[in-house]
Amino acid sequence: MHRAPVLFISHGAPTFALEPGLLGARLQAIGAQLSGIRAVLAVSAHWQTRDLRVMTSAAPATLYDFRGFPDALYHLTYPAPGAPELAAQAARLLVQGGYAVSFDSQRGLDHGVWVPLRFLLPHADVPVFQVSMPYDLDPPGALRLGRTLAPLRAEGILIVGSGSLTHNLSEFRPGTTTAAPYARAFSDWIRQRVRDHDGAALEHYRRTAPEAERAHPTDEHFLPLLIAQGASAADDAVDVLEGGIEHGMLSMDSFAWGLAPRATSGA
Repeated sequence: MHRAPVLFISHGAPTFALEPGLLGARLQAIGAQLSGIRAVLAVSAHWQTRDLRVMTSAAPATLYDFRGFPDALYHLTYPAPGAPELAAQAARLLVQGGYAVSFDSQRGLDHGVWVPLRFLLPHADVPVFQVSMPYDLDPPGALRLGRTLAPLRAEGILIVGSGSLTHNLSEFRPGTTTAAPYARAFSDWIRQRVRDHDGAALEHYRRTAPEAERAHPTDEHFLPLLIAQGASAADDAVDVLEGGIEHGMLSMDSFAWGLAPRATSGA
């Protein structure tokens, strides 16, 4: 079986579910070309736990883990089945990698997962399960977690990291159409490092990326990108999914690894 791709998705504000913008169309196009996907393993910035947890819900609920948004959002559902057996397989892999793992059979899908999946896999017919991010996860640990999960790709499991390329909500300006220069500078730098497969630069982004502290006052929304980077392979082609910058500072740019074989030089 050809290994499944890896995605990092900037899930944006919950209203992304109602206002797909540039990224929604790109996710729909990718979803239409996916084949042979047995399940989606998602790691979302919105599920942080003290230990590493794996969701084993057979029929995960749609979680409305937000408030103060349009009423229409609370009527949307994403009734994808869970994947208890594949989740257990992922847990075994994590244990072999040295992690202490526990199970959560009650966990539902947070909006960092179901909102983008409504565009990527709109029929909700592919099983989905989540792996949590420990509270003490740091950039090196995120890359290691992604590398540990990477073998699941060969089993047809699509790995999705869901976070945000920029995430300074103190500067969130609803409806603003002018992109803050710092958000653009940071996004452009990250884009080039991802294209270059430069995991070392991404790991040390706080020291080397322009405006890193302003783009990410805390790490949790950036770490899913590093998990996805860790799960990628050196021979994966990288696709940049243009998403633009919304609300003045929220970059929606996302990335896909391994949608097609990477071009090689030489005869």
